[in-house]
Amino acid sequence: MKKMLIGVLLACSLFGCQNKSEDPGVIARVNGNPIYLSQLEYKYDLTHEGVGGFVPSVEQVRAEYGQILGDLIVQELVAQELEQREIPVSDKELKEAEDEVRSDYPEDSFEQILIEEYIDINAWRSQLKYQLAMDKFFHDILRPEIKIDYKEAEKYYRTHLSDFYMPAGYKFVMVKGMGKDLVLKGVELYREGLTPAAISAKLRKVSVREIWIRNGQIPADWKTFVEDLEPGKATPVITQKKEVFCLILKEKKEATLLTPLQAYPMVEKVLLERKLNEKFEGWLKEKMATSKIKISKELMPEVKEIEHDAASEKTPQAE
Repeated sequence: MKKMLIGVLLACSLFGCQNKSEDPGVIARVNGNPIYLSQLEYKYDLTHEGVGGFVPSVEQVRAEYGQILGDLIVQELVAQELEQREIPVSDKELKEAEDEVRSDYPEDSFEQILIEEYIDINAWRSQLKYQLAMDKFFHDILRPEIKIDYKEAEKYYRTHLSDFYMPAGYKFVMVKGMGKDLVLKGVELYREGLTPAAISAKLRKVSVREIWIRNGQIPADWKTFVEDLEPGKATPVITQKKEVFCLILKEKKEATLLTPLQAYPMVEKVLLERKLNEKFEGWLKEKMATSKIKISKELMPEVKEIEHDAASEKTPQAE
């Protein structure tokens, strides 16, 4: 995706920059539709959320702004494509998606979290709508055009056999907090079915996450607590190195090699993602050739710098 965004910015530079009469706060236009500085700053702040004490250089900020702007341009092109096909993200779809997010948070804690994190609700909704547009574009437009032949899937399985060897290990749910009572409360809420996000919202100093540990890699300090643990059971509250946590054994797996039938969902996912990316990059290339995009001169990275980055990026796109 990074390489794709660099290509977007290179293509955009060919269209020139905005003139001095541009509306305040507008940093780019995509076929006449504005992209605002507030959108860029919102995504930049999200990227650096929780990173304290770090002051980036001017060059770093500019490079990151360029990457984020490229992302916003792509999202706007996708939204315009849906509009042209008369299947834009509707207000109903946006509300349903927002309600689903809110359902993970008790009562009015969602708004409170936004306030505490200095997140503007309108900026949040705008980005949510962009994400819904991307999902709809991939699902409704690109996905129906892709076919995965069983021979192709079988070939991938045979040539990537080691990817389907599942080592023996343990899957734990770790509930971590600032004290024993908080951790025990977190375990109780988890057993009641609350999601990790809802637990963290209700108990602000408690985190819940899944961890996978292979056989032979369990920390020595944990062994006495987990060696005889059965699935579904929890360790007592553990205090080690100023950390207070509890482990719930979710699953214990033996080493196994997945059969082609068992591996097919994984193979299909990999092949589908690869084909979707290829389709999307082809669509984006064509779209860029027919779109008019203008970027504010203050945010336009030097073409030489972008060309250098593009030339130096040799690693293939991750599958």
